[in-house]
Parts: sequence; structure tokens; C-alpha cells
Amino acid sequence: MEKPYIVGITGGSASGKTTVLKSIINSFGEEDICLVSQDNYYKPRNQQPVDENGVHNFDKPVSIDFESFRSDIISLMNGETVKRQEYVFNNPSATPTLIEWKPAPIIIVEGLFVFYDEAIEELLDLKVFIDAKEHIKLKRRIIRDSEERGYDLEDVLYRYEKHVIPTYERYINPLKDDADMIIPNNNCYKKGTAVLVEFLRNKLEKS
Repeated sequence: MEKPYIVGITGGSASGKTTVLKSIINSFGEEDICLVSQDNYYKPRNQQPVDENGVHNFDKPVSIDFESFRSDIISLMNGETVKRQEYVFNNPSATPTLIEWKPAPIIIVEGLFVFYDEAIEELLDLKVFIDAKEHIKLKRRIIRDSEERGYDLEDVLYRYEKHVIPTYERYINPLKDDADMIIPNNNCYKKGTAVLVEFLRNKLEKS
């Protein structure tokens, strides 16, 4: 089996990575591409760091089980199917499902810290950064955390100020210049995404 082409996609919280990723995935057949999300590699809640007010902080690198994350990526690269239980944070109304990832010629690895962690970064053939303005990211975060994670507005704003922004400034934004491609996602992501899709299609044809 020829080595899969590994694409790392990162960006700040609520920069619109999920929207961009859906557009990419929908441009290929299931046998052509596999998406592995860092969101399913958070450590258990009782192992998450807490801030000075006792609030769990999911926005630090230490929150992620990078060893398992990297191990599963390598398994996919070696042609093995990977199964993992979905991580649902603290949403009591969400029932976790068993996720199955199958090997494919293109593997997308996405998450806040895929550039930051050296063991993950060294596996990447292409690095893509999704960029968006702070006020747009905040609006998206409010909607997402309310609907998907059960947080109220006060909680979302607290986490954004105390956790999200410091993490972005320290661990994520400084690595933007290392990206091979930056996709702006303030109003429209389609042009940048189309360029990336065409590039990946060419990779598939050559393989």
C-alpha cells in the first residue's frame, strides 16, 4: 500500500473548521478520504486541568491524549481500521457513538493542536490553517457550545475570555506562519477550499 497523504487542518476555536471539512469530505468518495478529529481524544473530565475558579479548561494541550491520537493516525497509515468512542464533553443529553475510521489514500487530521504537538506535526504532508476574525469566532462559539455542549451564555463567554483567547495567542496563532495554506473563513471559505480540493484530487490521480 502506498503511503497515505496526510493533511493537517487547524485554526482557532470556532474558526469554521467543521464547515470547511464537511465541504472537503463531500467532494470525495468514502474510499478516498478519512477524517480524524482531535475532538475525540480529550482526556476524561477528571483529568482535565481547572483554572483558578475551578472551571475545567478543555483548551490546553495537556487536555489531549496525544499518544493515542498519534497511535491511531499511524494505524490508519499502516492500513488498519480504527475504532474509538465519540467524546461528548459534559453534555448529558448526548449519547456517545462508536466511531470507525477506515484507511484511505488521503487522511485529514484536524484539531486545535495538530501543528503544536511535534509528534503529530511530523506526520503531516500538508498543513492548512483556517483563519477567522475574533468576533466571528465568538459568535460561532456561542451557538455551538449552547447547542452541542449545553453551556449557557455566561459560561461560554467566561471560557472564551479565560481559556480560548489565551490558548489561541500562545499555542495556535504563532504557528500560522508554518502553514502551507491559509483559508480565510470570515464570510466565505469556498474559494480557498476549492483550491485545496483540486490539489487533493490531483494527488489522488497520481496515486
